[in-house]
Amino acid sequence: MFFCFFEQTLLLMLLLLLAAFEIQDRSISTFTFDGHLSFEDDDDDAVRAAAAEDFGRRCRRMPSAVLYPESVSDVSKMVKYVYGLGSASELAVAARGRGHSLQGQAQAHNGVVIDMQSLRLPGMIFHLGGGGGGPWVEVSGGELWINVLHRSRKHGLAPRSWTDYLHLSVGGTLSNGGISGQAFLHGPQIDNVHRLQVVTETENKDLFEAVLGGLGQFGIITRARIALEPAPRKVKWIRALYSDFSTFTADQEALISSENDAFDYVEGFVIINRTGLLNNWRSSFNPRDPVLAEEFTSEGKILYCLEVAKYFSQEDSDHSVDQEVETLLSGLNYIKSTLFISEVSYVDFLDRVHFSEMKLREKGLWDLPHPWLNLLIPRKSIHTFAQEAFGSIVKETTSGPVLIYPVNKSRWRNQTSFVTPEEDIFYMVAFLSSAVPSSNGSDSLENILARNKRILALSSSHNLGIKQYLPHYSTREEWETHFGTKWDVFRRRKMAYDPLAILAPGQRIFQKGHDLGRE
Repeated sequence: MFFCFFEQTLLLMLLLLLAAFEIQDRSISTFTFDGHLSFEDDDDDAVRAAAAEDFGRRCRRMPSAVLYPESVSDVSKMVKYVYGLGSASELAVAARGRGHSLQGQAQAHNGVVIDMQSLRLPGMIFHLGGGGGGPWVEVSGGELWINVLHRSRKHGLAPRSWTDYLHLSVGGTLSNGGISGQAFLHGPQIDNVHRLQVVTETENKDLFEAVLGGLGQFGIITRARIALEPAPRKVKWIRALYSDFSTFTADQEALISSENDAFDYVEGFVIINRTGLLNNWRSSFNPRDPVLAEEFTSEGKILYCLEVAKYFSQEDSDHSVDQEVETLLSGLNYIKSTLFISEVSYVDFLDRVHFSEMKLREKGLWDLPHPWLNLLIPRKSIHTFAQEAFGSIVKETTSGPVLIYPVNKSRWRNQTSFVTPEEDIFYMVAFLSSAVPSSNGSDSLENILARNKRILALSSSHNLGIKQYLPHYSTREEWETHFGTKWDVFRRRKMAYDPLAILAPGQRIFQKGHDLGRE
């Protein structure tokens, strides 16, 4: 068993840190861990039941045991034990961060769930620059991004790339990609990693790239070295509306393609037949022209909201920032009466979804089924998709936001396991719905799932070249189609690093006990 560090150098040096040990034929319950193992014989059903749920609230798979590791050795022991049982055993292992998967991807039916949040030692290690490159921070794979942000800011630093929600584990987002409105500048989170520590069953120089975006299939990320940059002080947070989709996407693409001054964050969302929209914004934003804003109505319309942000530091004067923002906005073609601006702290901007979460929790509206659908749509297909989907399949957006924004992957790494459309510019389109269990309307789980099925059918029938983000498929053929030209490499890596397919069974890509070479 190895727990290994991989550095992104020309050689991607592999450092062996733990010697292999013999597995004896004994029950998992007899192992001694630095942390704690909750086993089914302990009658601790509540612990295992919690590990059987996830954010999607649609899949429930009860594990036989939950490990709360306090050392990398704990993780290593467990993986080695399960691997040593061989292909005759059905026992498998799933690493779980915050459990924000949507379709049971971090679950392990009758297997072992490793709760990575308990793995916090050693603590965060900062390198502030100078010899050895930097700045960077090295953190546990189970650490939350919000904690990384707070600790980094004490040094005047922050990671460069984020997800929209920060209360997720580092290992979890690095296993999927990590995309948000900063990706057009810095790439996804997997492009901002210098080094990984991974628990795996073998060693190979390309494991670093394999694990990033690898859906947990090749090893468990126990530590990561994250690139940092000087932390901004405040943020100009801006929203404006468009009624024409072509104008909206043209402005978005122009903003992410700017070679000089640009916004630091570019996203957007679709709004269909919403009432009192601009009035709802007033709790957080100020209208540029209050009189014209009062006259604008959103009822019965399909609108597209551009959301951008400009970061500024302690050295930037408010006047210079305002001038820069005005220059950037002057080239855009939004509806002038709908420009709203807010100035917030950098932390408040990045943690904005958590504030919404707290409000929903107070109303009992957070722990609902979340039948989310996240799509990566090539630029050539986005107009066809929008014409068919918005206003036809998706007739309202009251059950949750519909995000839409472009990214440019021309400077991204291309050897990771992360799957994207073939075009350099593609759009993230995320249908982030919450289902109301007692509802019979459009926000019921049944209706949202039916809508998602129609959207996926649209994607297939028109051959739009769309890929799922946070993917979920039911058959091997669908997975092969998803990975496309990367499938052979992905399967080869699985055979090399997890030949018994014991890792991440909830993804349902490979099955333990099957011949991976024949699948």
